[in-house]
Amino acid sequence: MNDNELGTFLRTHREALTPAEAGLPAGFRRRTPGLRRAELATLSGISVEYLTRLEQGRDRNPSPKVLAALGDILQLSMADRLLLHRLTREHGDDKHLCQTVTAPPERTVRPTLRALLENLEPAPAVLLNRMGDIVAWTQGYERYARPLGLLDGDPPNMVRYLFTDDRSRAVFPGWDRLADEQVAHLRSEASLHDPHVAALADELTAAGAPFSDRLAAAPALPSRFGLEVVEHPQAGRLRLSFETLVLADEGRRLVVHMPADEATAIALDRLNGRRPGALRAVSG
Repeated sequence: MNDNELGTFLRTHREALTPAEAGLPAGFRRRTPGLRRAELATLSGISVEYLTRLEQGRDRNPSPKVLAALGDILQLSMADRLLLHRLTREHGDDKHLCQTVTAPPERTVRPTLRALLENLEPAPAVLLNRMGDIVAWTQGYERYARPLGLLDGDPPNMVRYLFTDDRSRAVFPGWDRLADEQVAHLRSEASLHDPHVAALADELTAAGAPFSDRLAAAPALPSRFGLEVVEHPQAGRLRLSFETLVLADEGRRLVVHMPADEATAIALDRLNGRRPGALRAVSG
């Protein structure tokens, strides 16, 4: 596992920013097109030695002033700035705390959440915990997901399905983007020092490079809404808009899928044994 996410984040963004974008002359030929460490340090008002310690993981607690300067020079978006601040908190005592926590991921569902899912019928809606375990779902999701193999396993797990089940690549034409998103969720909603998450990460790392490469890459925030295209074995091509609702302080998320066009709405109604019109397409 990547034990230096802050350093990886800084190095990746430094190497992605060209001198011209940072207001510097291109100068002589470079091995890589990005900023040199010394250039970022000078522009940010910190020493090269300190930036080296940050990138190598030997210092993981920069001040808010340093983070603000780095964010400005690296031209980070607001989402990336929030992620940068979060990464500085995941060190030291947090690592020790996560290593001592043995409570398994939450798989129980309180009655109010079950009632919420019932009221979302017949939309395909699913509740996932911090490890990507699928812990509760609507009947609409059952009819949509069961033929895909998504509900296989005990418990079924979205991340494991994507990286170990060959069906997933045939089902999702945008598999690479979806794989990126699920690893981003795993890193955003749990700590890799959590022993339960670490065990899953070790299992999937052993399964091959598609997971391990993403785990070693710079962390990124997952998308909370978007569009998924699914090649469904029974319903044909589906275009599904989705919204993700994060449950505060629980490391769980509720994902609701809605048809993005009339053809998908009709196909989902057919899967659910309903007359067309039970689900309406959304756009925009």
